[in-house]
Amino acid sequence: MVEVCKKPAKFKLLYPDNASIKSKIETIATKIYGADGVTYAPLAEKKIAQFTKQGLDKLPICMAKTHLSLSHDPNVKGRPRGYQIPIRDIRPAAGAGFLYPLLGEMRTMPGLPSDPAGAHVDIDAKGRVTGLF
Repeated sequence: MVEVCKKPAKFKLLYPDNASIKSKIETIATKIYGADGVTYAPLAEKKIAQFTKQGLDKLPICMAKTHLSLSHDPNVKGRPRGYQIPIRDIRPAAGAGFLYPLLGEMRTMPGLPSDPAGAHVDIDAKGRVTGLF
């Protein structure tokens, strides 16, 4: 392993840092996921304009999609071809330093119910914690 590590590496990024948000997304979609292209919901278009104006367009992209398929659709198996990836929203992970487009209808926190129990925890007037199980 040490000898292998001493050899020159030929690592090349998939896209340049200064590429536009759409260019980065479309490069990942076509070169990695095998899509023919990308469609953007109005909310995603709005966020792209907002993040570009804020200077966040130079951040890398981390696609948020189902783990069950290379596409946005969990029912599509294997190496899909001839499809468009729908981008419904794009969110910043500013602390981590990337933008993450949401592909299809996936949830970002699938382990949480729509009404988490933590939302009902409180402290009453006497300083007692309420709302715990």
